[in-house]
Amino acid sequence: MLSFFDRHRRIGRRDFLTVGSLGLGGLSLPGLLRAADADQGIVRDKAVIFVFLHGGPSQYETFDPKMSAPVEVRSTTGEIATSVPGLTFGGTFPRLASLADRLSIVRSFRSGDGNHDIKPIVARSTANANLGSLYARLAGVNHPRTNLPRNVAIFPRAVDDRAQGPVTSFGNFASTGHLGGAYAPFIPGGSGEAQQNMILQLERDRFDDRRGLLSGLDRLQREVDALGSINGLDRFQEQAFTTILGGVAEAFDLGQEERATVEAYDTESRINVSEISRRWNNYDNYVDNARSLGKLLLLARRLCERGCGFAMVTTNFVWDMHSDVNNAGVEEGMQYMGWPLDHALGTLIEDLEQRGLSDKIQVVVTGEMGRTPRINGNGGRDHWGGLTPLLVYGGGTPGGQVIGHSSVDGGSPASEPIELPHLVATVMHQLLDVSKLRTLTGVPDEVLRAVTAAAPIPELVG
Repeated sequence: MLSFFDRHRRIGRRDFLTVGSLGLGGLSLPGLLRAADADQGIVRDKAVIFVFLHGGPSQYETFDPKMSAPVEVRSTTGEIATSVPGLTFGGTFPRLASLADRLSIVRSFRSGDGNHDIKPIVARSTANANLGSLYARLAGVNHPRTNLPRNVAIFPRAVDDRAQGPVTSFGNFASTGHLGGAYAPFIPGGSGEAQQNMILQLERDRFDDRRGLLSGLDRLQREVDALGSINGLDRFQEQAFTTILGGVAEAFDLGQEERATVEAYDTESRINVSEISRRWNNYDNYVDNARSLGKLLLLARRLCERGCGFAMVTTNFVWDMHSDVNNAGVEEGMQYMGWPLDHALGTLIEDLEQRGLSDKIQVVVTGEMGRTPRINGNGGRDHWGGLTPLLVYGGGTPGGQVIGHSSVDGGSPASEPIELPHLVATVMHQLLDVSKLRTLTGVPDEVLRAVTAAAPIPELVG
């Protein structure tokens, strides 16, 4: 939590010592920055944007349409030819199809079970620690130059005041296992236990949006300008102050972007919210996704180009397409979800390439499971852990790849299965020099096991 002084009282040295408290394991921001001296030369100048499609996306309607299969199996949205000869995507992904020569599609990935949870982000194989928390434990909590948090989790409320808080009933995204609260992800915006990191306390009001943050920081800067120097603080306290006034304020402010860039990322224009059916209990989640997804990816890009190493992005529980009281069926649901994802990811990829960041930033897109090979009687697909969609872009890896292949009915790998430990290893090899990590002393056994338990996917190690 960022706690600010009373606006009618001048700042004293004691105020500087408390500005920046993050509410993570009881540590102040200076304490967290002291914990950031952990790198030991193993950190690569790379980053990962992990797009978590919470709810379980269908492999058929995304990147493995199976149009030669019976009608009850194949994609309900048809297929579209891509820029890679012979490769097709589901019908709601025309932009990604045009970029397929830059993407890697894994068709033999399976998450392991059909449970609603957050296992690609917080898995048993990672000792129940957030993937970014493992990274932060080894890399340090904050970037040594920009002071930005290395590990960030971004939910819709970070960019849209109207959005709901994150879904927490299927797991704690901020879990650090036994690593300790200092390594939890920094979660901008929002309220509640899982999103407390940037709540301001200004007088008696509580502001849970970035505008409140920026207003408070602007006032704090004016006070500092009036007071002059901040002599007497140690380097961690001064770094904490700089973090609050500099890195956090600028990096989290989408207003710093060109208006044309913000508009290019906009996904609300890709789907008319008024056309989303209110009959589904998931209505609010569909709306949050449409309004926020593109800006969430823009925010992730801003953070990663400024020193964040692991940025998880999710838009709540929106990919569960049973066609029941809660969720639309697959064909209708993909109209709500496919078009915004296609537009947002396509914009992110083109933006990264224009900025020369395609080798530095890797984008990983998956969910906690896939969907059943057969469409149910209501036009939905149910939970299925046998095969899970996985798309990867950038980070120095070649595009135009199809890694592995699935069975005729798309329900299981027909080549060597790729599983969650392989994905964890792939992410960690992107971020860390794992060969050097193995030679270090003082690395907790559970961290070393989580990072090295499996081989990375060889085609995806840049």
